[in-house]
Order: sequence, then structure tokens, then C-alpha cells
Amino acid sequence: MSDQVIFSWRIHPFRRSVKVSIGVILLLLVIWLVVYLATGSLFFVGIAVVIMLSSLGGFFLPTAYEICADRIRIKYAISSQERELKNYRSFYADKNGVLLSPFVKPSRLENFRGIYLRFDPDSEIRLKVIEYIKSKITASVNSSQ
Repeated sequence: MSDQVIFSWRIHPFRRSVKVSIGVILLLLVIWLVVYLATGSLFFVGIAVVIMLSSLGGFFLPTAYEICADRIRIKYAISSQERELKNYRSFYADKNGVLLSPFVKPSRLENFRGIYLRFDPDSEIRLKVIEYIKSKITASVNSSQ
């Protein structure tokens, strides 16, 4: 297994659009205000802050991606994951990234079992990564038949 990095990139959605970032922050403040007005408790506001910020961590904090010859590494602010490319049998690209699926045919479980690699919409590396993934997944599917 090779650990040589073929592609690497970082994405930080919070920095991508000032309008969207301000909108998200304002929405969070409104939600926290509603929680305070509904409960009158700073404790519940604190719980709401923790829940909302942890669920939006991928938006507020940068994520780094690395694709090696046989695996993918995703590094978040406080955790990371590493997956082998041979486990994926199909993929779906859209303007924001590519979903790698362990299923040959579309399945409702793809969002839970697959991984989504995000790109900036105007990223130069996007097409190169999609072509590389296509070559790996096509080779993987053909070799298993």
C-alpha cells in the first residue's frame, strides 16, 4: 500500500461566501435567542450552542482531503478518517463534490455508508480528482466481476 499523496486540497466553506457566512451566523443567533425566550435558561442555550456548532463544524472549520494510490484521508479539525478506495463501487459528482458509494446501484444507504469529497465549485483539482476516482472505481468494479 502506497502512502504517497497524489491529490490534496483544503476546503473552508465559511470563507467561500461572506453573504452565506453572515446569514448562517444570524440564523444561529436567532435560534439561540428563540431557545432563550422559550426556556428562559442559559443552560439550554448552551446546549443549543454546542449542538448547532458541532453539527456545523464542517462549515466553520477547514477540512483537508488527501488521495493516495489506494486510500482517501479526510482530516477534520478534531478528527480524521481514512478509507480504502477499493471499498467504493460507484460515484456521483455534482457541482460541490463527489459522493463515493460502496453500492453498485443507487441505494438509500449511500449517504450513510459512502463519503462525500467536497470541492470549491471553481476548483482546478476537481476534474482531475473525479477522473482519478473514475479510473480507480471502474478498475475495481471490473476486477471484482
